[in-house]
Amino acid sequence: MYKTLLGAPGFRKGMDLYFKRHDGQAVTCEDFYAAMRDANDADFSNFLLWYSQAGTPCLKVVTAYDAQAKSYSLKFSQVVPPTPGQPVKEPMFIPVAVGLVASNGKDIPLSSVNHDGKLETITKDGQPVNTTVLRVTKKEEEFVFSDIRECPVPSILRGYSAPIRLDSDLTDADLYFLLANDSDEFNRWEAGQVLARKLMLSLVSDFQKNEKLVLNPQFLLGVKSILCDSSLDKEFVAKAITLPGEGEIMDIMEIADPDAVHAVRTFIRKQLATELRDEFLNTVKNNRSSEQYEFNHTSMARRALKNIALAYLGSLEDEEITELALHEYKTATNMTDQFASLAALDQNPGKIRDEVLADFYDKWQHDFLVVNKWLSLQASSNIPGNIENVRKLLNHPAFDIRNPNKVYSLIGGFCGSRVNLHAKDGSGYKFMGEMVLQLDKLNPQVASSMVTVFSRWKRYDETRQNLAKAQLEMIMAENGLSENVFEIVSKSLAVSSLA
Repeated sequence: MYKTLLGAPGFRKGMDLYFKRHDGQAVTCEDFYAAMRDANDADFSNFLLWYSQAGTPCLKVVTAYDAQAKSYSLKFSQVVPPTPGQPVKEPMFIPVAVGLVASNGKDIPLSSVNHDGKLETITKDGQPVNTTVLRVTKKEEEFVFSDIRECPVPSILRGYSAPIRLDSDLTDADLYFLLANDSDEFNRWEAGQVLARKLMLSLVSDFQKNEKLVLNPQFLLGVKSILCDSSLDKEFVAKAITLPGEGEIMDIMEIADPDAVHAVRTFIRKQLATELRDEFLNTVKNNRSSEQYEFNHTSMARRALKNIALAYLGSLEDEEITELALHEYKTATNMTDQFASLAALDQNPGKIRDEVLADFYDKWQHDFLVVNKWLSLQASSNIPGNIENVRKLLNHPAFDIRNPNKVYSLIGGFCGSRVNLHAKDGSGYKFMGEMVLQLDKLNPQVASSMVTVFSRWKRYDETRQNLAKAQLEMIMAENGLSENVFEIVSKSLAVSSLA
């Protein structure tokens, strides 16, 4: 945020002063703050609240366009939710980077903004800017841009200028427009993520009502426009077409439903892969490389895009795609590409999957870091009933329960599959309960890390709550339980008595 407020030159001045004052010393956040402030003679009146006030600020923005006055306003209101020991919070200093996008998809040049009854110049070297940083420091504030000749679409919080939760009045149409046109890559990505979250939550509701799932054609077109835009950075494209994870969607549901979220995310991936099959195939073919491995942005971006395309295609149970993934696996010249091909093949159970997993282990069994990735890939698989495969891997020569990294890879990796961890029959909970007790006798710290998987058990439906609670009570009843595990389990169970 300092760099956002001060710009790169100002931030460098602050760093120079910071090292001049404190090189070789033990310093505080306040010392760093003072160096940034003093080097730039800046007004950071309530910025230190970021260090002393707990909680993430929620910033709401309401926009309005006055066609007659040719002005555009943004009204901000902020609140910091109460936290233990801090029931009342003061307004934070929030830097909000903003741009206004015209109907032609271009940024509107900005030269001034009216704030607190004063007209502030926001030019740089005498020239209008496309992005300006608004300093929101009060509970409610309004900023008004003048000489705006059409109603724009605001691009708010560009470059993720502050770690807050933003609640805007942008419509889905606005978000699709930003997804297609925003010059700020973070906000372009964020627009896609917001739309994806909305779509997934809507389809989860349909799934729970036993209604047919239908992919919004506008979302499909949005993904296609990003995928096929050769002017975009390939790493950005790879991130922009990646759907939010299942855990992220469950976190924003009142009652988390792992089965519904998994079914919906799988449906969207398969629909995109089906409808954009040719585009994904071309992406894989156009981003292959038989050249020597290079560790630079261009090569990394190319690999990232090729491999996300291959992952989408791998969701299809298709012989041609299987052959493609096998070809990519066998011809890969680096670990990134080979492991991505393995992950694509890992999505569908069967003989080919088993053979490739065995081949990979045979090649890399003497590299323990690679073997850990191999264990984690299998453990986190969403294949139905994967718990049995994980139990078999407990007896594999590559696994050692006394080795924390092996435990995190296999047992911790299993927790990455929400649909199997939270299986309605309780098999995932039972497995984790058994593992926690076994680990507690060997390494209480690792066991305490594993048992946190039960800490949010109240977020699920009653059936899953009862199954998870039973495992917590079973762990609690164990004689000789370590302090580490006892503390987490007792606090988790206390949630029940307080509810």
